[in-house]
Amino acid sequence: MIYTKHNLDDTIVALATPPGVGAIGVIRLSGKDAITIADSIFHGKKLEKQKTHTAHFGTIRDKAPQPPKGELRHRSPPLGAGGLYVIDEVLATVFVAPRSYTRENVVEFSCHGSPYILQKVIELCLENGARMAQAGEFTLRAFLNGQLDLSQAEAVADLIASSSAASHDLAMQQMRGGFSEKIKILRGQLVNFASLIELELDFGEEDVEFANRHELNTLIFDIQRLIKQLLDSFALGNVLKNGVSTVLAGRPNAGKSTLLNALLDEERAIVSDIAGTTRDTIEEILNIKGVEFRLIDTAGIREATDTIEAMGVQKTMEKVQSSTILVYLFDVIETKIMDVLTDLQKLQRPNLKLIVACNKMDKNPYFDPQWLTDFNNPTIPEYYLGTINPEADYPELDKKQIITLSAKHSMNVPYLKEKLYDLVADGKIQTDNVIVSNARHFEALQKSHQSLDDVLRGLSTGVTTDFVAMDIRRSLHHLGEITGEISTDDLLETIFSKFCIGK
Repeated sequence: MIYTKHNLDDTIVALATPPGVGAIGVIRLSGKDAITIADSIFHGKKLEKQKTHTAHFGTIRDKAPQPPKGELRHRSPPLGAGGLYVIDEVLATVFVAPRSYTRENVVEFSCHGSPYILQKVIELCLENGARMAQAGEFTLRAFLNGQLDLSQAEAVADLIASSSAASHDLAMQQMRGGFSEKIKILRGQLVNFASLIELELDFGEEDVEFANRHELNTLIFDIQRLIKQLLDSFALGNVLKNGVSTVLAGRPNAGKSTLLNALLDEERAIVSDIAGTTRDTIEEILNIKGVEFRLIDTAGIREATDTIEAMGVQKTMEKVQSSTILVYLFDVIETKIMDVLTDLQKLQRPNLKLIVACNKMDKNPYFDPQWLTDFNNPTIPEYYLGTINPEADYPELDKKQIITLSAKHSMNVPYLKEKLYDLVADGKIQTDNVIVSNARHFEALQKSHQSLDDVLRGLSTGVTTDFVAMDIRRSLHHLGEITGEISTDDLLETIFSKFCIGK
């Protein structure tokens, strides 16, 4: 396809490192004239005569800047050969096409990280024929020039944004083509049969059948099975990429803020014996074995005594509704079993992963957590049980969901971290497993799976070959959207506009 948003014959320039003051700033040029433009401002070796993947020391020079009108210059600027003003001493790295990231000529200037120097060097590049790169345009050119497929290009953005070992490994796997290879294999198998179906259409007036229908059925079942595996991996891939939303909820003085501090191993939240200390949510990142958990400490659940507390309780309920994991914490001294089950009845929803933490066990070691799984047990002391509502639909808890701890003394807190990790990973994180983490890919796989369902339905009901061929083409189209074999300008604009300029 031809991408028409920008003139791809231009040579582009951008700052490839974050803006601001730093030790080093890298300016990147890419395009057919990149080396020529670099030579026009670089004083050292002639870059056009150098081999690819070589670095060369020199200076960037320009005419001496003129002082503003009415201002006297007290000192002469440092001049180099030819009376030119020395802007900076730099390292120029040359990459000759096609052996570069974009498969074009590329030059990178490693300058001192002064904003003035970096801006001046970019201005010189623009004056000598380059234009400013758009967001993601270097990676866009890498895709259009066949260096990367579309899913690999998207993985570049994920790699830059990765903030944990798990999200980094996921992006690296995709950038190296693990996911792409799976899709290309599926698509290749289907293309072979599609060509036979299309051949039958060319002989529409004759009763011929080139594609064995039984073999096609078997192939589609196999492809759907692999697509289903990829679809099922999205839940894990999404949390590895974006972090796991984990809410700490419970009644006032249950110890939520103390538990947050214990998990983080720092005094992040204010801890007090006064009920309702936490009025707003507090969010922090906890990294467990490379997986990021976004811990959210919330206001205590109770009948609010003022407007501000009511807003805090409402926000707690909203956070629980949008979370992946709920850690419900209660005080084993003050909270009745039926109060715990009543709270959970309000908080639980489908697909919410739950941990019930029995807190302050150091003060009441006689509390039996198994009472929560069988509140009809006659051996439960009445003062622990509370009032049973015969009309209430209390949730049924599994003993695996329940842990005991003392947040104040960090008792069993390491075990809670293990439970959190197991709820998400459960042995599924392996470097050789292909995991889907991109919502666009997930949607395309769903549509491809549905198209194959239509193929199977058509084969079983005996629809004409042209309809079968149409459904196969639709499935191929959606698979092709993932790797970029099928793409549009609007799709590419949506994807690459999210990149940083310089990448």
